[in-house]
Amino acid sequence: MDRLEQQMDFCREIDKEKEVFRQTFLCSGNRRENDAEHAWHMALMAVVLQEYANEDIDLLKVMTMLLIHDIVEIDAGDTYAYDVEGLKSQAEREEKAATRIFGLLPEDQGTYMLDLFHEFEEGETAEARFAKALDNVQPVMQNDASGGKDWREKGIRLSQAIERQKKTARGSQVLWDQVSKPMIRKNIELGNIVGDVPLEEI
Repeated sequence: MDRLEQQMDFCREIDKEKEVFRQTFLCSGNRRENDAEHAWHMALMAVVLQEYANEDIDLLKVMTMLLIHDIVEIDAGDTYAYDVEGLKSQAEREEKAATRIFGLLPEDQGTYMLDLFHEFEEGETAEARFAKALDNVQPVMQNDASGGKDWREKGIRLSQAIERQKKTARGSQVLWDQVSKPMIRKNIELGNIVGDVPLEEI
């Protein structure tokens, strides 16, 4: 198959990401965001907030990670962060999806994208740690802005929020200390998050 034709097949396929809706509401609270909006939002946040990464980062690499990390949900669907049962099969479903979708590309580009997806999932490089920090901070910001709408609907507990957010500081101590943590504390006080463990734990 012609290289350009393969690339265009991939570009058409990823349009489907616009139809995968997440559990998180927009800051306005008017509707839930889709995966493409989520990816775009974080890529731009990476540009704006890069100075708060714990380590020197390759910004283009971080942005690319953020733009591709949820493409797999075209096949695998969105797995809610607090869905215990769904999380058990998430890795297997997403790996199968990554192989198919990135496999639409010419081999060199497909391998690059698949490797970058794995790097994000493993979360061990400076870029992956910062990308994951943004992936945590963004929904906290949206929940806070929407009046804790998703947290209230799902009855999210502080212990769950801590488990979800504990890797934020690995990528950005500043964003954890000055953004996520204060927002979580505020929403416990407002009753949007259930305080099932002592507040001092965050």
